[in-house]
This record gives sequence, C-alpha cells and structure tokens, in this order.
Amino acid sequence: MDENLKKQLEEQIVKIDAIYKSVEKTRKYFVTMLWVTLGAVILPLIGLAFAIPAFLNNYVGTLTDLGI
Repeated sequence: MDENLKKQLEEQIVKIDAIYKSVEKTRKYFVTMLWVTLGAVILPLIGLAFAIPAFLNNYVGTLTDLGI
C-alpha cells in the first residue's frame, strides 16, 4: 500500500507542475493582452487630447475670419 501511495504522490507532483506551467503561460498572455489593450485605448485618447483643441482652434479661427 505504501508503494502505491508513493507512486500516486509522484504522479500528482508531475501533474501539479504541468498545471503550474500552464497557468503561468496563461497569466503572461493575459498581462500582455492587458498592456496591448491599454496601449490601443490610452494612446489614442492622449493623441485626441492634443488634436481636438488644435482642431477647434483652427475651426474657430476660420469661422472668425469669415465673420460668422
């Protein structure tokens, strides 16, 4: 009985190590996707923070020049 128990414990250790490696790969994938998503959302918002005032300034200046 003791040999059987030892064998089962060793098999469980191998399986737990495989699960750990899989979970770490998944975690790294999710972290990478988080950074890519943030980059795809935040960087355009920062760009718009500079582009919208410049556009409005140009638009209002054109309307002022036309006398409207």
